[in-house]
Amino acid sequence: MNYQTDVCIIGAGPGGALLAYLLAKQNISTILIERSDELGKEFRGEHLNEDGEMILKKHHIFEEIESLGLLRMSRVEYWKDGHVFKTIESELGHAGIHVPQQHLLQSINNQASIHLSYKLMLGTKVTELMQNEKGQYTGIKAQQKGRGEIIVESKIIIGADGRYSTVRKLAHIKNNIHNHGYDLLWAKIPAPANWEPSIKFSLVKQQQVALFSQAKGFVQIGWNIEKGSYPALRKQSFRPFIQRLIDAFPSLNLSIESFITSWSDFTLLSVQSSISEVWSKHHLLLLGDAAHTMTPAGAFGLNESLKDADLLSDLLHQVFYQNKKISETLRQFEQKRKPELITLERIQFQREKEFSSHFISS
Repeated sequence: MNYQTDVCIIGAGPGGALLAYLLAKQNISTILIERSDELGKEFRGEHLNEDGEMILKKHHIFEEIESLGLLRMSRVEYWKDGHVFKTIESELGHAGIHVPQQHLLQSINNQASIHLSYKLMLGTKVTELMQNEKGQYTGIKAQQKGRGEIIVESKIIIGADGRYSTVRKLAHIKNNIHNHGYDLLWAKIPAPANWEPSIKFSLVKQQQVALFSQAKGFVQIGWNIEKGSYPALRKQSFRPFIQRLIDAFPSLNLSIESFITSWSDFTLLSVQSSISEVWSKHHLLLLGDAAHTMTPAGAFGLNESLKDADLLSDLLHQVFYQNKKISETLRQFEQKRKPELITLERIQFQREKEFSSHFISS
């Protein structure tokens, strides 16, 4: 089956979904393609900062997300020897907002679906990029569950399909990967009674442990470990390892004992940052993690993908309503955003380097 559209977006994560909505709202025909069978599969980075919050409010999406459920964290705390010793209160009234990915994407899709110029294709895996005789990308071939091969002809292709982007690989765009020296163990446990929403940090064996309060009464644990050390770590006794977490945050004792009982209760995230060598190429553009993968430090990833979508929707309006050239516009996006992301990557390296200084007595 063949489809034709102005813009084909691959990847229905926050950046891709928001861009699809903002384009459809401008009556720019948009097809949003997602490999998974449903929106909102579990995602680790679900925290909004002031930039992400502002964009969602600007486009009148925040209110619906709030009705579905989100959580404002009251402050940032630094813990040592099982006690809080430093607290930072935010001037914004919160230190971050946890927004479940499912609530975010559901809210965006609900508003996008109102527009006839929007089409969402789930269960669809891109297999090939199509090009014309000039080398310009003109569409994609994909396998759709229950339908077989489909073709989408498009004036612009957006790869918003994450850190392991298929679009980036098919377009032969080099991805420059930077090692930060650590990996991350994730776990999620129920919050104990009377748990006050906050971000909590501790230093355990010279490695960062972070607790993020989540909507619906959960606490997300992020525990830094030395890069590549997890296979050797799993061969060690689990009990002494988990006791360090209990010692760092004693109020989580019962929840940890009940819900983290073996190594399998952790999920390993290989931590790296990357910035693709080019973001735009022959009417194709990379967006979000496909162009610039961030580490968890500072929780920038989600918010930067929303900023990408916000800016790009304005620029593409000029293409379809002011006859601005596609290649020029996509390069303009890259020239605007790329320096900002390079700076953010430096900030992440600096924050990671300086983290232990918070625990030095003055």
